[in-house]
Amino acid sequence: MTFGDSNTYGSVPFDQSGARSRYEEGTRWPTVAHEKLGASWHLVEEGLPGRTTAHACPIMGPHMDGQLGLRIALQSHGPIDVLTIMLGTNDQKTHFGLTAEAIGGGLAGLLAIAMSDEYQMRHDGFKVLLICPPPVIEQGTMAPQFLGAAAKSAAMPGLCRTLAENWNATFVDAGDLISASATDGVHFEADSHVTLGNAIGHTVESL
Repeated sequence: MTFGDSNTYGSVPFDQSGARSRYEEGTRWPTVAHEKLGASWHLVEEGLPGRTTAHACPIMGPHMDGQLGLRIALQSHGPIDVLTIMLGTNDQKTHFGLTAEAIGGGLAGLLAIAMSDEYQMRHDGFKVLLICPPPVIEQGTMAPQFLGAAAKSAAMPGLCRTLAENWNATFVDAGDLISASATDGVHFEADSHVTLGNAIGHTVESL
């Protein structure tokens, strides 16, 4: 199960028109990873645009709280063998006023939920893969919403790596593989989805 935000959902970078669209299967990274793993695997996509690690959004709604969403997802699907978590980008929006450490705290809460006896026993045990999103670029159509995000992004890989080690999760830094689109500074171009999907498929296979 791939749990995340718009970059797990597969949102196309937003241009000036404000259009909202989604990449097709075979392009968005969870489906690329699934193709690499093969037909013996079943994919559950749990990407929600706007989702945060732990916070209700005053603009998009209380259901953006990822900790609530993860509990619902883990009770809605299963049994699962591997859970990927890629969140933290939306937490960097200026209106949340969060530090990198506070965002790390939200991720720690997600890992605590996933690794809890309640959900590990419910699914007969599963692996967790924590993916650090690539840095936000403060340019393009979404720059006003992400004022100050570049500095927070720079701190995230180290925080995520430490959290993964603490919770005995596998870690991938997506920023080592891809970058956000210059169009809006947040979402991924199609080729980046394919690159990330192949890498995640390989990592899941190794588990």
